[in-house]
Amino acid sequence: MNTLQITCVALLGALLFLLGANVTRHRAVRGATGNQMPTEPTDRMFIAIRAHGNASEYVPTLCVLLLICGTLSDGWWVDALAVAAVLARYIHAIGMLRSETMAAHGPLRDIGAMGTYVIGLALAVTAVVLAT
Repeated sequence: MNTLQITCVALLGALLFLLGANVTRHRAVRGATGNQMPTEPTDRMFIAIRAHGNASEYVPTLCVLLLICGTLSDGWWVDALAVAAVLARYIHAIGMLRSETMAAHGPLRDIGAMGTYVIGLALAVTAVVLAT
């Protein structure tokens, strides 16, 4: 595992914690009497919760796959996948946080989501191939 891959894993971890801190910020602004469990797709706190939740679903698995692939190979493609994973997840998070509603998709959300799926599958296949 090289410095670039470690940096990418760190950036993915930072994204997850920043999104979590954003949810905490929204909760603090609402205070004890505000709705802490919104369900309205246009509610800014609901959007923040979903952005954090979505990252929580994918970032840990991407990090584990990057660690496995980086341990098994020093190939340039692992570096490329690491950078692509960071870009996809940050693009997705920005797309979600900039959305007016969770009821509609936007180009950044879609690009980030598709990138996450493709990169995640590529990392999974790479891990299997390298392990055999």
